[in-house]
Amino acid sequence: MVNKSERYIPLIVTVGQVAVFPYYIIWLKEVSLTYTLFAWLFAVFSFAAAWGYCVFQSEKIRKPSIAFCYIAMGIVYLVVGNINISVDFLPYIAILLQVCLGFLQGYFRAWHIKQRAYRLHAVQHYLLVGLTMIVLSFIMIISPVVVILTFGVVLFVCGGSKLLHRG
Repeated sequence: MVNKSERYIPLIVTVGQVAVFPYYIIWLKEVSLTYTLFAWLFAVFSFAAAWGYCVFQSEKIRKPSIAFCYIAMGIVYLVVGNINISVDFLPYIAILLQVCLGFLQGYFRAWHIKQRAYRLHAVQHYLLVGLTMIVLSFIMIISPVVVILTFGVVLFVCGGSKLLHRG
């Protein structure tokens, strides 16, 4: 029998990542100012995600609890939502955040596919993302920062919950 945190928290994280990503892209486009820089920032994200995936797959490295991954992703989203830095430094901060977020998402993805409930999550994921995106399409007045901050808090709570259940 799978406990509820093993069953629902990874699903919340995957659906949330997909639902929040359009808002994160809006933020990233505002930060990057040019399409070229935007493309480079996404390339960095992709390379970092591949790195995170490989790190999890490595047999030599001791793997910390996935709760720390949730908490770290939450912190990244909270930093993004609370950032108030001049435009000159923002691209440098964004590249650092892209590396962190990419690595964590790659690590999470590698962990998630090894879970027993992954097949069930794959189907539920598509259904929940579809419903979430329809609901978000009707909400016109919420700023991307509010959505990003809210998801950061959700990730932080999921990580804390996972740590409490583990102990």
